[in-house]
Amino acid sequence: MPYIVRSPDTIHKLKILAQDSQYDLACSCATRDDEHRKRSKKDTWVYPVALGGGRSTYLFKTLLSNHCVNNCRYCPLRATTDARRCALSPEELAKTFLSYYRARRVSGLFLTSGVTGNADTTMEQINRTALLLRRQQFRGYIHLKILPGASDAAIRQTLSLASAVSLNIETAGEQNFRQLSTTKDYVRDIMRPIEMISRLIKNSAPARRIKQTTQFVVGAATETDGEIIASCWNLYKQLGLSRVYFSAYQRGAGSPDLAGERSPLSNRDLLMREHRLYQADWLIRKYGFTLDEIALEPGGNLSLLVDPKERWADLHPGYFPVNINKDDAGRLLRVPGLGGITVERILALRRAGTTIRSLAQAGKETKVLKKAYRYITF
Repeated sequence: MPYIVRSPDTIHKLKILAQDSQYDLACSCATRDDEHRKRSKKDTWVYPVALGGGRSTYLFKTLLSNHCVNNCRYCPLRATTDARRCALSPEELAKTFLSYYRARRVSGLFLTSGVTGNADTTMEQINRTALLLRRQQFRGYIHLKILPGASDAAIRQTLSLASAVSLNIETAGEQNFRQLSTTKDYVRDIMRPIEMISRLIKNSAPARRIKQTTQFVVGAATETDGEIIASCWNLYKQLGLSRVYFSAYQRGAGSPDLAGERSPLSNRDLLMREHRLYQADWLIRKYGFTLDEIALEPGGNLSLLVDPKERWADLHPGYFPVNINKDDAGRLLRVPGLGGITVERILALRRAGTTIRSLAQAGKETKVLKKAYRYITF
């Protein structure tokens, strides 16, 4: 019968490291609604992760070490904080992960780490963990974090082992990045390796299966939503990234003099800003919107009150109404309240010869779906 590693020292360290991995979102961890992160009563995110006590999610998600020589001003694990520090060896983590995998508690691994010593010594430990798993005939999903400052050789080895990789961009542009870190260089340590990874994935047949993602920390610096969205557009269209993630800065996590600590936005507003960025990202990735179609407020940010698709629709009244029984998928997807699944149901009804007279024919009339009636005709 499968067993779970019960070394008290390993379990204690894993609880700390798994909890500290909550700030990194550059993976898709949830397979059911109850696995998605949730808002706490204080309007911060609660992240489901695989913990040593036996609770687990789809991915075993942890840091290899929470020691870090970098002093990123938004990060609660930066070098100058008094955090509980610990680390797992590659052998220790590989053994623990395999025990969870064989017990069918998890199906894959997401592994990141603080920078101990330098980026390459830490990447050696990350890569060794993955190598041990591959040598144990684990053929499943492994998402490995590539650390800023990693050498080309370390990155190439990571790509030979991983199913997915990510290097966090953190913010949009060099000027904003300087607000977050004095120990990393935006061009050398962030953009150059992101571009290199993209190039290797495009030009190497074995690497083409690998997914590349990244993450923005939203609101720690003074970047605008417009700057973030423009950066996302480049990451998707020029570099071919699979996904961009956004994480609202959590007050109290970073340096007291950080811009995010002085922001007039409440925690609730910061979470809504993150949500609006995900909505805009979806419009670009799934609904065919172009960069200049994402409507921004005068300050360069998305509206906190209205979702970006509805904002675009209200600015383009001549586009509507859209005919539910005649217009193509592209036009239907521009209708606020109509998502991809609903549009597929509408098209399936039409192919079956059904004349649609109510959106209830395509699914339960939720509050979101009812929004569409303002923009459609039957």
